[in-house]
Amino acid sequence: MTHVNNSRAKRNVVVLVAAQAFLGAQMPIIFIIGGLAGQSLASNVCLATLPISLIVLSSMFMATPMSAIMQKYGRRAGFLVGATGGASGAVVGAAGLYLGSFPIFLAGSLLTGVYMSAHGFYRFAATDTASDEFRPKAISYVMAGGLASAVIGPQLMKLTSDAFVIPFLGAYLMVVAINVVGSGLFFVLDIPKPDAPSADAPRGRTRWELIKTPRIAVAVICGTVSYSLMNLMMTSTPLAVVGCGFTQNNAADVVSGHVLAMFAPSFFTGHLINRFGVERIMGAGLLILLAAGTVALSGVELGHFFVALILLGIGWNFGFIGATTMLASAHEPQERGRMQGLNDLIVFGGVTMASLASGGLMNCSGGTPVEGWNAVNMAMVPLLVLAGGALLWLVLRPDPEMA
Repeated sequence: MTHVNNSRAKRNVVVLVAAQAFLGAQMPIIFIIGGLAGQSLASNVCLATLPISLIVLSSMFMATPMSAIMQKYGRRAGFLVGATGGASGAVVGAAGLYLGSFPIFLAGSLLTGVYMSAHGFYRFAATDTASDEFRPKAISYVMAGGLASAVIGPQLMKLTSDAFVIPFLGAYLMVVAINVVGSGLFFVLDIPKPDAPSADAPRGRTRWELIKTPRIAVAVICGTVSYSLMNLMMTSTPLAVVGCGFTQNNAADVVSGHVLAMFAPSFFTGHLINRFGVERIMGAGLLILLAAGTVALSGVELGHFFVALILLGIGWNFGFIGATTMLASAHEPQERGRMQGLNDLIVFGGVTMASLASGGLMNCSGGTPVEGWNAVNMAMVPLLVLAGGALLWLVLRPDPEMA
């Protein structure tokens, strides 16, 4: 039976890897140019990263309904809704650029958040038909699909952002095409729609009972901190690179290196979790995130940006895949919908705050881009202390089951 389940799971992983690679390419495009486009449209430079913040905010609010859609109608339906949101958001964003309207551009960001929310469930979908042993590997392989998106996205941005007189318009039109073409992948996804619960079926724990479970709480905290710090630093990076005298293409190359580092370790992260335990890998991720901030604070040459953002990507990979693996093994099948939706609501709530803070810290906390960049990186410390303390508490708990 395990062989049969893993055979189906492996086929689904192939589809999800392709979706991560192709559809996921829109995220580097939007994150590279979102702040730069916002800076050109906004009347106040402190709001430059607001478009990215609204993408994440929308993703946060969509997490629970997206999870409910998938629980009731299946993964395919949810992923198609996400691709529709991505295409619609790009159309509205392109209209905002064409009209020079910041509010319309922001409306496009809210729609793009529908895609980002659905995208976050690729990793959970990989576990639906997987055995316990294959589960961390399935998550890792799907995340590894981001390697291709790390190359495809920035290169498409370079080719299309100046294709029209209006900067970035071509890139947003490319995002429309990515969603339209990529949505066809979901028609070959083979994940059964969840059975409707019978009247006497176990309901599982409530959201409050789930989040009070120590192992779930720590997974959510570490996942939130890992993703929030990655977003805090990455959102400011294009502004910092350009502000320190480098080019827009330099910024794209730095972000490309970062996204590669986010997903390249995924080929072996699952194996490392199986060998060393999920807690050790999550702890290593938090330490690497600390190293990223330390390098960023040590200088603003192009090499500093590259090394810091590569470390940021690796730290996020270990911390986030570790947290996802821990969470996936800590709830029952009938709790899947409410727990995964609650998790992404909290994670993207943290990411939203980090994204909002990123622009303010970068543009409005000092007189120069260097001072702003330093403020961004100093802000990482208290969150790393929170996540590290929570993980250490879990490891040192006297309860051997850590339930």
